[in-house]
Amino acid sequence: MSFIIAANAIVIVHFAFVCFVIGGGLLVPRWRWIALIHVPSVIWAVLIEFQGWVCPLTPLEQQLREAGNQAGYSGGFVEHYILHLLYPEYLDRDIQIALGTLVVVVNLIIYAYVATRQK
Repeated sequence: MSFIIAANAIVIVHFAFVCFVIGGGLLVPRWRWIALIHVPSVIWAVLIEFQGWVCPLTPLEQQLREAGNQAGYSGGFVEHYILHLLYPEYLDRDIQIALGTLVVVVNLIIYAYVATRQK
């Protein structure tokens, strides 16, 4: 049972990280220090998407589920949890690159706003 709880906790942390990457830049105008955490998080997430890597949290979650006698799943966290929220179909390489590009563009807009607001 504790393996399943740990796996579920990892899903929550993973989902929170994805939300932070997408929208964390919106916190920067109020708390500038957030940029010190947010920018490296965005870089990591974009690298994962552009390179087609699997986040280390995904295999850890799968191992915990298997240790708790639950079935693992194929693919990564985004394909298994997030994609179903965003897209009705499967995740392919083009969609991964589009997601990574979207994250870059959204955050460039946010940080451009923050930079112009400082003047």
